[in-house]
Amino acid sequence: MLTAKWLHLCVDVQRMFAENTPWRVSWMPKALDGILEVASRFPERTVFTRFIPPPSSADAPGMWSTYYEKWPMMTRTRLEPALVDLVSDLQRLVPPARIFDKATYSPWTNGRLHSILSQQGIGTIVLTGGETDVCVLAAALGAIDLGYKVILLKDAVCSTADHTHDAAVELLGGRFSVQVEIMLVEQWLSSVQRS
Repeated sequence: MLTAKWLHLCVDVQRMFAENTPWRVSWMPKALDGILEVASRFPERTVFTRFIPPPSSADAPGMWSTYYEKWPMMTRTRLEPALVDLVSDLQRLVPPARIFDKATYSPWTNGRLHSILSQQGIGTIVLTGGETDVCVLAAALGAIDLGYKVILLKDAVCSTADHTHDAAVELLGGRFSVQVEIMLVEQWLSSVQRS
């Protein structure tokens, strides 16, 4: 791996997923150790995404409006504002780490992130965060479509459901094996030190 060409994309490790909300990801603390290991070593190469809900369901387009009718307590008019923040261990890394806000599962939808990374010559995305079978999957598939190599650190991603987490990791590592490499944090860190 060329060290000048990769970026760590950490997906949605926010208080609203770590704390006691309807969207809590119960095993996020387990993945957080690996995420912190990578982000702490390379904060200048880390982008944290934040999933930002709309003010209300009426402010969301199309089926997102229906989605937030199911989760009205997670809209910004009802959610404690600080809950959209990164967990505190990651907040302290910004800057030099950067934050990229998004309103959809994928960080690639509006083209801004891809434009920034293209200008920087980034060719590889090292992916961590949550949830493996929703926003991480969307980030991985979007990166694949845009031509990035994806390295998924499987001990630094998490979900609320083991079976769909496992299925997403298997899907990415199997069906997309040319474009995606599945690694453990320690294994990846060793590969970076060797390059």
